[in-house]
Amino acid sequence: MLLLHVNRTDLFRLIAVLYLVFLINPGQYRPRQAPVVAEHGIGGGDHTEEVITGAEAGIILSPASLESVVLEPESFSKSSVVIYDSHVVASGENISELAINFGLNQDTIISLNNVTNSRLLQIGKVLKVPNQDGILHTVRSDETLSSIAEKYSADVEAIKIANELFSDKVTAGKDVFVPGARLDWTKIQEINGDLFIWPVSGAITSSYGYRRNPFNRGRSQFHSGIDIRGSMGAPIKAAMAGRVSMVGYDSVFGNYVIINHHSGYRTLYGHMSVIRTRTGAYVVMGERIGDVGSSGQSTGPHLHFTVYKNGVTVNPRALMR
Repeated sequence: MLLLHVNRTDLFRLIAVLYLVFLINPGQYRPRQAPVVAEHGIGGGDHTEEVITGAEAGIILSPASLESVVLEPESFSKSSVVIYDSHVVASGENISELAINFGLNQDTIISLNNVTNSRLLQIGKVLKVPNQDGILHTVRSDETLSSIAEKYSADVEAIKIANELFSDKVTAGKDVFVPGARLDWTKIQEINGDLFIWPVSGAITSSYGYRRNPFNRGRSQFHSGIDIRGSMGAPIKAAMAGRVSMVGYDSVFGNYVIINHHSGYRTLYGHMSVIRTRTGAYVVMGERIGDVGSSGQSTGPHLHFTVYKNGVTVNPRALMR
């Protein structure tokens, strides 16, 4: 009844104000719905509401709160397929430092880039850098994927994924990346030049390779080892542990000792003044086996040192620390 006495103009104004209030904040006058609960009790909440992150809400996470954050496993984001990057060797860089910088082991860089002597790493050389540790294996005709995996204690499926292989067949001559595989310890020592210690202290007076023979009118002749100058009677040490296979006297090498080592290596020590070991004896690295002399064909006190690998002479200097 009171509405009958209200001025019509005031009534219209009241209605207009209420309408504007509704437009500005409609949620105040809308009935709220009960939160939606997920079937298994996970999630839930009103799906019509906007989710506000901590950053948007001005919340700063402390280190303590970060400890409770659940991180995704690295395997979710890290590809299992081998992917290569490249690096140009700069002055002063070496295999060891590069391995640390790339987060890889030395075996990986050495194998992927066919490095045969880490001391001769050339400036400007472009290296292949993979996204994971492992080595390259060249498949032989008598090998299968299973035999390769067994050789390196690797997983067949991991090899297939890394190389994007869709069957167990591998082709002879093909290079296969073996994830997580390592090179043989002896191979690493060879490449890094850390296999043998110096058998005697002194300067090299004659290198491995062709030289003029001082006893043959200066004619060129292949020198099968290196000559190291030493004082008469100075101790000669076993360059690596092994078993003495032969001692004796030779018209060229004078008093000599030959030692058999692991991995097909054998060393010869010549021109000794005194032999201090015997055939069949096991010697450790650094053990005294004789004294420097000038027996046999010699122009002065020194040690002739030869290294054989599977019966073939190799340059000893490339394998010495």
